Amino acid sequence: MKALSLFSGGLDSILSVKIIEEQGVDVIGIFFETSFFSSEKAAHSAHYIGLPLRVIDITDKFLPIMLSPRHGYGKGLNPCIDCHKLMFKIAGEMLKEEGADFIISGEVLGQRPMSQNLRSLTLISHDSGFKDLILRPLSAHRLPETLPEKKGWVMRKKLLGLSGRSRKPQIELAKTFGIKEYPAPAGGCLLTDVAFSRRLKDLLSCDPKFLLRDIELCKWGRHFRINEEVKIIVGRDQKDNRMITSLIKAGDTVLTVESFPGPTVLATGELSSEEIQLAASITVSYSDAAISQKVTVRLKRDTKYWTVLAAGRKKSSFQQLMI
Repeated sequence: MKALSLFSGGLDSILSVKIIEEQGVDVIGIFFETSFFSSEKAAHSAHYIGLPLRVIDITDKFLPIMLSPRHGYGKGLNPCIDCHKLMFKIAGEMLKEEGADFIISGEVLGQRPMSQNLRSLTLISHDSGFKDLILRPLSAHRLPETLPEKKGWVMRKKLLGLSGRSRKPQIELAKTFGIKEYPAPAGGCLLTDVAFSRRLKDLLSCDPKFLLRDIELCKWGRHFRINEEVKIIVGRDQKDNRMITSLIKAGDTVLTVESFPGPTVLATGELSSEEIQLAASITVSYSDAAISQKVTVRLKRDTKYWTVLAAGRKKSSFQQLMI
């Protein structure tokens, strides 16, 4: 027998794989990647436990769901129920090509109030089109019996009945499997991050024709909304500066302070002379130049270079513009 595991790389997904492998079932990990959740954690954990992992980019299929989820959002812009339905549907469609018989996941009943209550888990399984082939090993005793259990592909008595948000049972189980390395439970999906979601909402409302690079920019720096067309992004450190530089496209204006260490600043859209001066002042304010000191700011837009003089201000004066 063979199973496909929706594998996030977290402790729950690691344990679900181990529980099923212990019953003699071969398992292949599947990670569905988008701009909002990276496969890095999953790849590390899969390597650690010796799990074959397929990483599949589903951004094109996911974006329409994110923009208009049938079952709504969580605390950010996370359409968890619709997202899980999509992932199980794609995994189900992969069963034949992978020579697999059923699907497993590390979901725990009651662990997440929106997507892991009984109603949601039932709905996700049903609407995926593969209801009888979706097994959740960590909470199986609290859920209806699935086809793999009925057919004896796995022994139900060797599955678990966990529920709730406590991690103690999983931590104890990890010890029995000799698993000493696993990531913290938080930080998987950017759409659950309040700050990132705020920036993304701003992007969607001001630029419905956004590009994937605009989503990437939401991950980096400080963001200031000047008007519907103009946004200013200020690097916070060297990594931010590098990433912002890598995402520059034609028509962007890039600002840096000439004589002091400071941020890389990217301004989108057509800037008026007043907006150029504002962007330059913001650039100086986040540099090492002294407040009110006039310094030279270098600007680049496509192949055009020029400079302006600008003085820094107290950062609080820009607070109302920050997204």
